Amino acid sequence: MDVPARVRSNVEAVRERIRAACLRAGRDPRAVTLVGVTKAVGEEAARSLVAAGVRDLGENRVQAAASRVEALADLPVRWHLIGHLQRNKAAGAARLFHCFHALDGDRVAETLDAAAARAGRRIPVLLEVNVSGEPSKHGVAPSVASSLLEAARRLTYLEAVGLMTMAPRWQDPGEVRAVFRGLAALARDLGGEAAGLRHLSMGMSEDFEVAVEEGATMVRIGTALFEGLD
Repeated sequence: MDVPARVRSNVEAVRERIRAACLRAGRDPRAVTLVGVTKAVGEEAARSLVAAGVRDLGENRVQAAASRVEALADLPVRWHLIGHLQRNKAAGAARLFHCFHALDGDRVAETLDAAAARAGRRIPVLLEVNVSGEPSKHGVAPSVASSLLEAARRLTYLEAVGLMTMAPRWQDPGEVRAVFRGLAALARDLGGEAAGLRHLSMGMSEDFEVAVEEGATMVRIGTALFEGLD
């Protein structure tokens, strides 16, 4: 199998679906960043993704990402931590990642801020909000997002730039849309772009088109980018 050719074809197909969703919503496709999630693939596939023009890559876990970041250190990649962060992994996160999508508590915010200070970096962060209310999901309830935002804003080395959520999987389109629409409404309630909340990280392989229609500026795609690979 020609891995680079297959990945490039998949990237083109995903970008076309993003473009079509933007057109349906009257949005500029350039406003949506494709974050390629590489946790389940090998180095060749990850390199092929970058060669196909995807410069933003996402990993779920700090420890697992360390070797991947090192292996691709020669490439122009912006790394996103998109999974839950344990406080004892904050130092690694501050060293490896350019953006953190899943800030979900005051204590982890304080720990990451201290780690970023030691690393001499300022890290953009998104607050993870459990809009669907599912017990299995991380994230704060919408009702307490404002207090977490204020806590993050008091810190020196973290920059709150948006919100993130995950929709229920394998649910009807209306329920999925309601979750994404709810996150966008919450961002507006918190001040929106005027308050620095310029990003909405929402949408994965099975639902990213709906997320884009509802205002996503970052979509986290893994499976759809690597379809057809053994």
